Amino acid sequence: MTKSQKTAVVTGAASGIGRATAQRLHRDGADVLAVDLNEAGLASDDLAGMRTLAVDLSTEAGRDAVVEAAGAADMLVNAAGLIRLKPILDFTVQDIRDIYAVNVEAVWDLCSRIGRVMPSGGAIVNVSSVSAKLPSTQETAVYASSKTAVLSITKSFAYAFAPRGVRVNAVCPGIMDTPMQDLVIAKLAEIRGVTPEHIADVRMATVPLGRGAHPDECAGLIAFLLSDEAAYMTGQAINQTGGMVNW
Repeated sequence: MTKSQKTAVVTGAASGIGRATAQRLHRDGADVLAVDLNEAGLASDDLAGMRTLAVDLSTEAGRDAVVEAAGAADMLVNAAGLIRLKPILDFTVQDIRDIYAVNVEAVWDLCSRIGRVMPSGGAIVNVSSVSAKLPSTQETAVYASSKTAVLSITKSFAYAFAPRGVRVNAVCPGIMDTPMQDLVIAKLAEIRGVTPEHIADVRMATVPLGRGAHPDECAGLIAFLLSDEAAYMTGQAINQTGGMVNW
């Protein structure tokens, strides 16, 4: 699987799945544009050799900068995400707007504007979540609904771009060893009045394989979906949940 002389845009590249994906595509030979709000994270040695762009994807100006820097990119990975945890009845309209600006609006806008000029054979992968299919953690309800929207966006653009030979797929990660997962555990423990260890144990008990995943594992799946080996796959939402969700 060679990506030599191909260009890739990866959002959320300063940490977690986004960073692991940017590293994987760079190792595969792609010219990677690593995008994130976290300028310090982009300066990490982990992203050495990549082009970096620190922008706020919730703003039109931030997305404009990404589109300009991307040009006719061959690959796009929308991995940036915003999560807030509250009891479901405590979420405000402003919470919805803030989360959707990053998780939905930016995904739509970048799919549309980068995808429309992507050359034939190009591919897009949007990072959704197991929560899009399993909304049992009510404290993440707005995040979960935004990730459900990502699945619909993926299917719509898969249809729109198929005649041009551009594929669009999504991944639905489960429990991942990322800073976001640490935040979820800590905040759930605070809201529910229990220890983080209890939350971690309860969550892990739902995973048949009995472990979380390393971001590199998700990066490998994303790299496959971007590759020619997945040339007959578009409009799909691939679970990576250790068996927690199988639909």
